[in-house]
Amino acid sequence: MSRIEKVFEKRGTRAFIGFTVAGDPDESTSLRIAKALIDGGTDILELGVPFSDPVADGPTIQRADDRALAAGTTPDTIFRMVKTIRAYSDVPVVFLTYYNIVYRRGIERFYREAREAGVDGILIADMPVEESAEVTVIAARYGIDPIFLITQTTSDERIRKIAAQARGYLYLVSVLGVTGVRDQVSSGAIDLLHRVRRHTDLPLALGFGISTPDHAATLAGAGADGVIVGSAIVDIIEQNLINPQIMEQKLRDYVVLMKRATGTAEMK
Repeated sequence: MSRIEKVFEKRGTRAFIGFTVAGDPDESTSLRIAKALIDGGTDILELGVPFSDPVADGPTIQRADDRALAAGTTPDTIFRMVKTIRAYSDVPVVFLTYYNIVYRRGIERFYREAREAGVDGILIADMPVEESAEVTVIAARYGIDPIFLITQTTSDERIRKIAAQARGYLYLVSVLGVTGVRDQVSSGAIDLLHRVRRHTDLPLALGFGISTPDHAATLAGAGADGVIVGSAIVDIIEQNLINPQIMEQKLRDYVVLMKRATGTAEMK
């Protein structure tokens, strides 16, 4: 059983998936951030691979990508970081990346190095399921879960296609648009959750716009298997760049608060 499967196997719990851009604002601070998220109780750590044109992301994460790239972050940096994280914790690590990054390094090489580092899943944000055959074959070869996005505009037919290719969990996009903090969970997010559930038994995690305990509690109550938080975490990082110690404490406290909202708070 994979590390991701073990997370969702726990009955009566909802996974908290915490996102941060790898290398933001630099390698050493980014490792401290990852450890703070893990210490707060993050169930799955999602690392964004910084990219110059992150079309799925709003301004908060775009700025984090810019900081990471300015610090010289490369895939080599991130694989090295994952090895350090893996020595620290058994928490599953998932990459959120873009196809150009994978393609330029070589698909086979990227997945081999990811496996060697200890990566458990990879989501390629701009790769449609119709063009994913080569990647999913290679992912299976290295035991890495291919994770896909499903949006409110995805048809039932495409949901079935995506679910047939996906492993680990499905990432449901709770809003129309890019990442970023929102005031409330949209009714469309709940409708999407129920619609996708009719087509698959894979765990369903919702992200984009999830930032408050009320959001987490609403989604847990609606039957989500996990909640994914990115921009709210990156906001904490951005607001405390000059004081990493305060940043780490606020990140730990935030994760505990969000997990408590889903009924699964536990300091590690």
